[in-house]
Amino acid sequence: MRDRVTMRPPTRRRRPLHLLILALLALGLSACGDAEQNALLPAGPYAQEPHDLIIPVAIIALVVFVLVQGLIIYSSWRYRERADDDGSLPEQVHGNTRLEIVWTVIPALILAAIAVPTVQGIFSQMAEPDDDFMTIEVIGHRWWFEYYYPDHDIYTANEMVIPANTPVRLQMTATDPARDASQGVIHSFWVPRLAGKQDLVPGQTTFLNLQADEPGRFLGMCAEYCGLSHANMRIRVEALDDGDWQAWVDNQTSPATVPDEGTLEARGRELYGDLGDRQACASCHQVWEGDGSRSPGQGPDLTHLMSRQEFAGAIHDLDAENLRAWLADPESMKAMNYELDGIGMPNLNLTDDELDALVAYLLALD
Repeated sequence: MRDRVTMRPPTRRRRPLHLLILALLALGLSACGDAEQNALLPAGPYAQEPHDLIIPVAIIALVVFVLVQGLIIYSSWRYRERADDDGSLPEQVHGNTRLEIVWTVIPALILAAIAVPTVQGIFSQMAEPDDDFMTIEVIGHRWWFEYYYPDHDIYTANEMVIPANTPVRLQMTATDPARDASQGVIHSFWVPRLAGKQDLVPGQTTFLNLQADEPGRFLGMCAEYCGLSHANMRIRVEALDDGDWQAWVDNQTSPATVPDEGTLEARGRELYGDLGDRQACASCHQVWEGDGSRSPGQGPDLTHLMSRQEFAGAIHDLDAENLRAWLADPESMKAMNYELDGIGMPNLNLTDDELDALVAYLLALD
């Protein structure tokens, strides 16, 4: 009689090389983020405080991880199955009151030690600064940030300009569309190198302090999912020295320049205010020319548009090419679903001549 041969499925071998490749790929992808948005490189006291808390917490977590994983690995090796095992189970231990108390008290003490400075830090981020500070109102729209400086009556968007080495207190809320808070969604303001995160809540006012110790440009973004273009809602904070700060304030508080008659810029100014049966730019955007008080429109203030470096939620460089593409087809530059939700920049179906004139006018708003 033939011996019966039992066919066993091939044993799956572990592929350490594949695992190593995956680990290296994950490490590489983690480095694709913007290095300027690094909470481990604080540039001011309100970012330094959470940074100083992160380091000891990370060390504690690492020690706990090593101990726990070490015990798991040791137990797996020490009590592994051996060839000479007789099949009996190891001696079972049921309950050890002293040991259970110890491993309950130790984590509780660790959590308490972490909780105290954490709570203190949260209140410090929101409490009114002790020194002289500047107030800026922050309004979260879909999908861009608006900034109002009440001490100077300045409206701007996407790029917040602050004096270096000065505490700044942000008063924040959210709204949309047409500045209707009931239609707003929650956003989160986060510039990692200057401060922690703080939510902007429709119908409420929240507070956050930030400060840049030196002049520089600091990047941030909305850190709370807020809809279609959440990833396109970015923050730029420009810290200036005293001289540049005062020059910026003087420029922002001056009226927009009115172009000379008969120029292409003047034609663009006319189109800005009247596009016939189409929605005019002036219905959503303000260009303050010194007549009456300044008041925000539904869209960003354009009075000194070219004093900024970026637009459309700070995702595009502010230049003639991008401005023209934006006016021609906003949806192709930034996802907004204007036709469906009525939020964002509509397509005005501009002709080439109208685009030329409007771009020339906008480029003159410096």
